[in-house]
Amino acid sequence: MNFSQLFKQTNGQCEFSPDGRLLAYTNSQRLFIRDVQSLQVVCQFTCIDAIEKIEWASDSTYILCGLFKRRVVQVWSVEETTWTCKIDEGSLGLIDVSWSPDGRHILTTAKFHLRITIWSLVNKSVSYIKYPKAIKTGLAFRNDGKYLALAERRDCKDYISIFVCSTWQHIKHYETDTRDLAGLAWSPDDRVLCVWESLTEDYKVVFYSVDGRCLGSYLGYQMALGIKSVTWSPTSQFLAVGSYDQKVRLLNSITWKTIIAYDHSSSVTGLELVVYREVEKKKAKLKTNDVLAGSTSPHFLQTKYEVLEDRPVAIASNPLDPNKPNPRHGIGTLSFSSDSCFLASISDNMPTTIWIWDVKNLVMSDILIQAHPVKSIAWDPIQARLAICCSNNYVYFWSSSGCLCVEIPCEGPFHASSVKWHSSGEILMLMSKDSMCVCYLSS
Repeated sequence: MNFSQLFKQTNGQCEFSPDGRLLAYTNSQRLFIRDVQSLQVVCQFTCIDAIEKIEWASDSTYILCGLFKRRVVQVWSVEETTWTCKIDEGSLGLIDVSWSPDGRHILTTAKFHLRITIWSLVNKSVSYIKYPKAIKTGLAFRNDGKYLALAERRDCKDYISIFVCSTWQHIKHYETDTRDLAGLAWSPDDRVLCVWESLTEDYKVVFYSVDGRCLGSYLGYQMALGIKSVTWSPTSQFLAVGSYDQKVRLLNSITWKTIIAYDHSSSVTGLELVVYREVEKKKAKLKTNDVLAGSTSPHFLQTKYEVLEDRPVAIASNPLDPNKPNPRHGIGTLSFSSDSCFLASISDNMPTTIWIWDVKNLVMSDILIQAHPVKSIAWDPIQARLAICCSNNYVYFWSSSGCLCVEIPCEGPFHASSVKWHSSGEILMLMSKDSMCVCYLSS
């Protein structure tokens, strides 16, 4: 396992290109493109202001930079570095930007979700979509790139509009069976569009076909805080729904009924599952930098996992304060492994604990109790291996064969708070607040 040197970056805007050849990251208003294997700078671009978002086109030839304060999007070509494009949203402002699946159209969202504008890089045409609902996951492209589903709010009712991505023609418009739609997502096999209610409404998920037919619905409970997170399994067989009652419900894609409800209890009694706990201790031999930094330095500690055999095992949980707004509670993180055999979940009021569920056998598999709150998890795209960051100088790995702690070697402080996998499953990108490094798992 080899680690690169640290590179300065800002806003956590670091992305591998879809073809896996290049790595892009930002440092204030500068955009750097490096070769993934050699880490040599391939090209460098300078924007007119600080970059707040970057995104690769699907064919890896273009990359856009969102400059939200300036209400501007700048687009660069990595093949023809003299080519550039500038999009100005004007007085309406800019809060988001993304590529269409063909990599030749750009969608910008105006402030207050007044409209979505579609800009063509091919013929410079401009199209507008009105009435987008002001939610984070209100726009979703089908995985084959043919259709766009958009959540709309008109006359105090929720609607879905379907657009053909090749012509941006509006082909379908239908009302949804929701009172306050909070998000939508296509199934990976493109058969089903699922929509769900906001947390203050009923615990409800509704399923539609592309032509607007209702395929089914699921109602969990009523008169309580409801859905917090939703994710499809890569095989489209299951939909995992996390909620404020500390449960993950696994729905099947045939009857849309609950197969099992995974409970996140503060006390674990099962003897059949494995519980790993991270244990920190002082290093026997200190480096010069450790002595100068003092005992508060993360380099002063070394860590390892131990297996807990005694039962019950108590899981640390943050108490819920009803007097504070936006309490951290409920299942906020859900992620399936690439083969759909495992599901990782984190309850927001149990931030140091990762629950691994065996989806094939419908049982709890392992529990990981970290020494610090978990900041980021990501599954290997090739095999069932989970990478974990806890805002310290370690990266952690889980697989069905066990757990591993790996120290990130660096001269200065580096607190890895975000992790991303390369499409090959052999390279990791680790990011802190102001720097990043690349980890090569095979030499």
